[in-house]
Amino acid sequence: MGALTDHHRCPRGPLHRLTDALTTFAIGALIGTAVLYFVFDEHPVPALVLAAAALGAVLTSAVRQAVTGRP
Repeated sequence: MGALTDHHRCPRGPLHRLTDALTTFAIGALIGTAVLYFVFDEHPVPALVLAAAALGAVLTSAVRQAVTGRP
């Protein structure tokens, strides 16, 4: 397979990738829920809270992928 280059980085394990993804989704869900509660409405419908959390998680994941350049 050839010699390693100067810029070689060993791939991370599946557990590390999973914790990175879950952390990103959790932070996004918290941000989405916080924005919903503090900016828009004090007593939103539970379905709206779930939708805001999901949207925040997806947007945070997309930003992370755009910034780091890896999925």
